[in-house]
Amino acid sequence: MELALGIILGCCALGAGIAMIAGIGPGIGEGNAVAKACEAIGRQPEAKGQVTSTMIMGCAIAETTGLYALVIAILLIFVAPSSFAGVLRDAIK
Repeated sequence: MELALGIILGCCALGAGIAMIAGIGPGIGEGNAVAKACEAIGRQPEAKGQVTSTMIMGCAIAETTGLYALVIAILLIFVAPSSFAGVLRDAIK
């Protein structure tokens, strides 16, 4: 039972770490978006409002990926081990 519980906890921690790798994508994407927006504003300063609003909307959508990964990681760390341990205890009885 202890070995199975250790495997469950280890796999949940590993899954949470893998889920947090998804946090790299939004950072790279948002940095690229801001760089391109700065280039666009430098070329056409009169379009600053449209470029800025589009950039902010794109960054908000890109950030949701990182937030979903964070939620999954939190669930894997705090919720999943206890529910999986309950299933294991029920299977042994």
